[in-house]
Amino acid sequence: MAFWRLYPSPLLLGLLSLFLTLLHPSTTSTSATGIRLGIVRKPFIPDAPVFREAPAFRNGETCGASKNSASSTEHNIHVAMTLDANYLRGTMAAVLSILQHSTCPENVVFHFLWVRHEPEVYSNIKSTFPYLNFKVYRFDSSRVRGLISKSVRQALDQPLNYARIYLAEIIPTDVNRVIYLDSDLVMVDDIEKLWGVDLEDKVVAAPEYCHANFTDYFTEAFWVDPDLPKTFDGRDPCYFNTGVMVVDVDKWRRGNYTRKVEDWMVVQKHKRIYRLGSLPPFLLVLAGNIKAVDHRWNQHGLGGDNIEGKCRNLHPGPISLLHWSGKGKPWLRLDSRKPCNVDHLWAPYDLYRSSKHSFEE
Repeated sequence: MAFWRLYPSPLLLGLLSLFLTLLHPSTTSTSATGIRLGIVRKPFIPDAPVFREAPAFRNGETCGASKNSASSTEHNIHVAMTLDANYLRGTMAAVLSILQHSTCPENVVFHFLWVRHEPEVYSNIKSTFPYLNFKVYRFDSSRVRGLISKSVRQALDQPLNYARIYLAEIIPTDVNRVIYLDSDLVMVDDIEKLWGVDLEDKVVAAPEYCHANFTDYFTEAFWVDPDLPKTFDGRDPCYFNTGVMVVDVDKWRRGNYTRKVEDWMVVQKHKRIYRLGSLPPFLLVLAGNIKAVDHRWNQHGLGGDNIEGKCRNLHPGPISLLHWSGKGKPWLRLDSRKPCNVDHLWAPYDLYRSSKHSFEE
């Protein structure tokens, strides 16, 4: 569905405001953004990103009347994501893709975690998705500042990258299951299918990749230690990507998994046992003890490796979710006019319009 609107540049907004002031000097507080001229109202922030307003996505007939009830939460699908100005463009695309492919988009509740209140980020979400059901929570970055160790890429060292560890403590206690998603992905299938996975007795469900060389995720210091490798005794550990996880937050809370992950981060501070940010401590705690789901739910690695970010092709098989994990992000490569082939699969969900583009044709 296409919606055609005018998008004003900051200069145009300023001229309109001045024109109204000259016409009505007694109402100098009148703003051009308060006039409905087919304009998506945006805060006047120099160089702030401008996004197209997304269509209003509504539930299908099969969702049932009870699912639309404001007092009913039993049918809600809870999605958690981090919120950061540097990745906002990716977040917008991810949200759009989820809603667009959902049979019951009005049932999807978004839980955004951020380090600090950023008014322009919040207002962008409100204006781009006026009907979105979402809440924003502050993640106290002091929880991890003393636990973070330098990794192979600076982006992996940001405190917000560790917020997923504390998810069960941050979101409301009446939410007992959540899908955690990174901001560099798009979903091309109904999220309800992933939501409905049977976790059995597991705390996390995610695609497993047992063909990957698991030893590569830890340093030699880990493997030569007489005690540390014993943590995997009785398990058959496989790599899984923490950017797409279904989490039973009730079990996470009861099992005190936050503390278990933190304990390994403390070990890392004393002995450098891994190089990849927040992923390895998850593997140490959960690898070999998760509910494996189909690989279609995380076609990961499309951003290339963590050092060079070179182009990669799609893996064979069906796809429900495309994930640009790795250094290369699709919006940056598209803007540089040096995109990878897979980046063109992300582009249709891009709602971004730079301030220099004043009008949508």
